Amino acid sequence: MSRKVVRTSKFRHVFGQAVKADQCYDDIRISQNTWDSNFCSVNPKFVAMVVDASGGGAFMVLPVTKIWEIPDGGLTKPLTEPVVTLEGHSKRVGILSWHPTAHNVLMTAGCDNVVILWNVACGEAVVRIDSLHTDLIYSVAWNRDGSQILTSCKDKKLRILDPRKGTVIAEKEKPHEGSRPVRAKNFKDALTLQELDTSSGVLLPFFDPDTGIVYLCGKGDSSIRYFEVTDEAPYVHYLSMYSSKESQKGMGYMPKRGLEVNKCEIARFYKLHERKCEPIVMTVPRKSDLFQEDLYPDTIGPEPSVEASDWFEGKEGTPNLISLKDGFVATKTKEFKVHKSLLATTTSGAGSRQVDSTEVHSLQEEVKKLRAAVEELTERVKTLESK
Repeated sequence: MSRKVVRTSKFRHVFGQAVKADQCYDDIRISQNTWDSNFCSVNPKFVAMVVDASGGGAFMVLPVTKIWEIPDGGLTKPLTEPVVTLEGHSKRVGILSWHPTAHNVLMTAGCDNVVILWNVACGEAVVRIDSLHTDLIYSVAWNRDGSQILTSCKDKKLRILDPRKGTVIAEKEKPHEGSRPVRAKNFKDALTLQELDTSSGVLLPFFDPDTGIVYLCGKGDSSIRYFEVTDEAPYVHYLSMYSSKESQKGMGYMPKRGLEVNKCEIARFYKLHERKCEPIVMTVPRKSDLFQEDLYPDTIGPEPSVEASDWFEGKEGTPNLISLKDGFVATKTKEFKVHKSLLATTTSGAGSRQVDSTEVHSLQEEVKKLRAAVEELTERVKTLESK
């Protein structure tokens, strides 16, 4: 009599659970757009969602902790001015991705079949890849250190590109038989073939390199399937599935540094419904209150390792790893500054003269002080009038 051998894995009993209703984000009108993207992006501080609005292009940013910090006097003016405007695409932009190791390097792709790499600090389109993709670009992804990018396209080709040269390193035709959008992280032969269902919805894959777990979420589906990837055949092992009654319109994925390690949380998703955003927590059941080192190896932190100008000139960066043993403690992030290439010019009775950035900053500080003084005097006048 033969016995079925059960594969041992610390992730065999991972389970998903939606948070309570009072921890969801309600009364949010998620976009009805048919673009095949996640519609949601998350970091340890904020969750951003693409929302429905006249004219399109609107998104909402909310604190993850759901605590609003409003000044005592309320907001004095709406935030309408962008820090920097990036102009280069001729049609709608649907994909944005920050470089994993370089500071202020942004990759965008749009309906014009063009990929652009920007130095955001100076608002410059440094690399423009406009002749490789013959049809709509479905997805674009960096590799771990940002030395290569991988694109999937409606022409049924996967391409690995040198991002600085804008040239093709490798190409693969028809990775899937169907014509639906595809995404990929590795260009080797397929490890396995899994038929999930007959749904026509787009799969949104999320891979955790620390645990080797792949999570598959389908747009229009109501489940999250997860698999463990190992170095031994058959390589991909089905773990389990989280399912609920309502389908998802999009999905966000929290970086590892934003998880609650004291609760053995190994993943957190932000599921978009029609009118709300619902966090879903993936947990490994453990009884110990100690830090579980096997679940949390050092992971990628938020700090860049190379500046944009150096990266575009050829310098590579490696991911800065952080430990989660004491919980993630945010360090002072690098200030975002837009560097103007030209000096400001002012005109006076004696003619025009150049003003350097130090002088401009000093004037701005004086204006701030004057504005504060005027506001203080206004309040005093109101108080006296009321008496």
